Amino acid sequence: MTQLLNLSEAAAYRVKEMMEHNGEQGSFLRVSVNGGGCSGLTYGMGFDAEQHDTDQLLELHGVKIVVSSEDTDILAGTVIDYKESLMGGGFTIENPNAIASCGCGTSFRTAKKAGAPASCD
Repeated sequence: MTQLLNLSEAAAYRVKEMMEHNGEQGSFLRVSVNGGGCSGLTYGMGFDAEQHDTDQLLELHGVKIVVSSEDTDILAGTVIDYKESLMGGGFTIENPNAIASCGCGTSFRTAKKAGAPASCD
């Protein structure tokens, strides 16, 4: 069975830093899939104080992560990492279910769910 998500140690460290900076200690990291973007779907990541009955809960490297049951098939096997470069740092998301993505690098689609494309800015 494929693990729902994998959060790298670097990403977990950055998430914890952001939680502390924003006063969100004790919150969950919510990872979601939303409609939109050039290819039809976009990723969402943010802090949430609540876990819902329909959420799956994971704890990776000390970060509690919640994912809605509606998004688990789309996100199965996804790897979230954080990378630093001379241009700054940012999260990267590698989803083995994504069959296409756009030039923006922020939207995707899967074989089972295409979403509703919107124009890229």
